Amino acid sequence: MSRPDGRRAVALAAAATLALATSLLAAPPAPAAGTVTATCAKTSDWGTGFEGNCTISNGTGAAISGWKVEADLPVGTSITTVWNATKTVSGAHYTFANASWNGTVAAGATTSFGFDGTGSGWLTGCTVNGAACDGSGTPQQDTQAPTAPGNLHSTSKTATSVSLAWNASTDNVGVTGYDVYNGATKAATVTGTSATVSGLSAKTAYSFTVKAHDAAGNVSAASGAVSVTTDDGGGNPGGGNKVVGYFTDWGVYQRAYYVKNIDTSGSAAKLTHLNYAFGNVTNGQCAIGDAYADYQQTYTAANSVDGVADTWDQPVAGSFNQLRKLKKKYPNLKVLWSFGGWTWSGGFGQAAANPAAFADSCYNLVKDPRWADVFDGIDIDWEYPNACGLSCDTSGPDAFKKVMAALRAKFGSGNLVTAAITADASDGGKMDVTDYAGAAQYVDWFDPMTYDYFGAWDAQGPTAPHSPLTSYPGIPHAGFNTSDTIAKLKAKGVPAGKLLVGIGFYGRGWTGVTQSAPGGTATGAAPGTYEAGIEDYKVLKGKCPATGTVGGTAYAKCGSEWWSYDTPATIGGKMAYAKDQGLGGAFIWELSGDTAGGELITAIRNGLG
Repeated sequence: MSRPDGRRAVALAAAATLALATSLLAAPPAPAAGTVTATCAKTSDWGTGFEGNCTISNGTGAAISGWKVEADLPVGTSITTVWNATKTVSGAHYTFANASWNGTVAAGATTSFGFDGTGSGWLTGCTVNGAACDGSGTPQQDTQAPTAPGNLHSTSKTATSVSLAWNASTDNVGVTGYDVYNGATKAATVTGTSATVSGLSAKTAYSFTVKAHDAAGNVSAASGAVSVTTDDGGGNPGGGNKVVGYFTDWGVYQRAYYVKNIDTSGSAAKLTHLNYAFGNVTNGQCAIGDAYADYQQTYTAANSVDGVADTWDQPVAGSFNQLRKLKKKYPNLKVLWSFGGWTWSGGFGQAAANPAAFADSCYNLVKDPRWADVFDGIDIDWEYPNACGLSCDTSGPDAFKKVMAALRAKFGSGNLVTAAITADASDGGKMDVTDYAGAAQYVDWFDPMTYDYFGAWDAQGPTAPHSPLTSYPGIPHAGFNTSDTIAKLKAKGVPAGKLLVGIGFYGRGWTGVTQSAPGGTATGAAPGTYEAGIEDYKVLKGKCPATGTVGGTAYAKCGSEWWSYDTPATIGGKMAYAKDQGLGGAFIWELSGDTAGGELITAIRNGLG
């Protein structure tokens, strides 16, 4: 969430086990361009039984939304257990179909399923979606159209856009996509079960329908129509009132900022959502970030939300248990588990190579029975897709969209899926190399990180506010301000209601500064309590009180130090901007920087209304 240094199959065994790579077909060729192929192999064989795996590869130029592998087994051989697929059997003929969560396979991507079997035989006559598994031959002629999409409904709207969602269609082979119609006009084509139609007129009624199609070109009947009237676009369009705060797992150490502090500061009563940061992303999967802080640390009565001490043998302690207690006290508060961050974003590249497997790992972790009641969804903090952060990613402009699509498919409409994204609105910058608008259809909202635009990583300056609301004469880098960030995301097609403005509860500063106004030279980063160049608001308000504003945020020079940060007054201005732009609300990085009485979050809550 900040700039550099800101944060930090079960294999069966037997004495005669053999590791084999027995192919379904003899040395299948590389997947043919424009085809879907499947490669199956034994991964273990102990004579009387085996373990196998099949990988489905989408070599077409578009995503598929369903797959089916069929094959025969000789007498005396059978498949018993299957994972990541459903199995039906007719005599010696086996059919394996995608599970509910891994039917969508992006262009160029793969998915797989596994199984256990008895006997010494192996699969023959393999087909995938009606064609030979190795891509040879001609698919069986498909003349059956998909079923019509069901339950078409609007999930959100603005003056110029409508977001829609629907239930997936079914098909004898597989649905490859959906066409969204505005009246009789095709408005969008998507592979998932949601879409946003933009470019609409304010205060106007529109009628939408959706049709499904398959790879053979068969088109379903239209869904039931849904009528939506866009919002009034005149004057002040208003905005949402979401207040989302990040709580960091490492804050319980040096900072001694516990979940209890969210309550005692008054912040819990003002929050609508809480993001718990961070879970790790490694080996293409979601993983625990800090097991001790997350669920092992036992709390004394004094540090516990409800004043009850943990016991040494309780199954879940730590911050997870404290969050459970906080939600009991504030039943309307929603909690999301955030994964990635500056330090752990390097793992997203591998995750993007198999989005469905990544989404499955995240779901299994977030919904682990030990703490499933704690979390209402997932937040992704990838810094940055197809661009450079702590490390550089080259996953491509569609990678982020594919990851978010997979997460939405796995988590479903009953859970929240959100993401923190870049605020770099410069020409050719991070925002221009990733399809954020395409990904927007899968998320409940985005958190553009509208802070850390400038800081002492540029040790000699020039001094500049790290979170300017607007540009100003002499700003060091065009496109590095909140207004430009929001304007560019909206212009790309991201609905305003799915954007939250980011507020930093800290300041950034330089030392060796002689000029009071912004734009001065420096010799390095100003000293900070935990890290040079950064300090909490609760410290700065007394150490270096604000003396001026620039670009809608505050700054001050104290001795040779120069700091910029938001105050209750500048936050008021930013909340007025958020309402005027019709944004969904605001989010906070991060809660521990506020005063003990919640001075800054109060300004946010009051400003949004």
